[in-house]
Amino acid sequence: MKLIIAIIQPNKLEAVKAALTEVEVFRLTVMDCQGFGRQKGQTEVYRGHEFTVNLLRKVQLQIAVNEDFVEPTIQAILKAGRSGETGEIGDGKIFVLPMDDCVRIRTGERGADAI
Repeated sequence: MKLIIAIIQPNKLEAVKAALTEVEVFRLTVMDCQGFGRQKGQTEVYRGHEFTVNLLRKVQLQIAVNEDFVEPTIQAILKAGRSGETGEIGDGKIFVLPMDDCVRIRTGERGADAI
């Protein structure tokens, strides 16, 4: 079992959800978050004054999958989350973490059956 955490552009969320549905990944958690990477924020003008916004709005997806779904999930996020053919700085990141256990609260099932 793996926990896949993807940080993507908010405007790519619907496309990523559709791509995940195509590879039969239907369960995910979506959170609004803020952060920055290489682009180090952006400069904006408000009431004639220029200021730097250090944190940019992003969306974080958390997806728990069994081993068979790890690569299809990653490829679906890459395909739908990338800007254009080659992508752009700020498109996001995907993290894959080992998951020791999963417990379904309703039934008490554990492990891969609980996902």
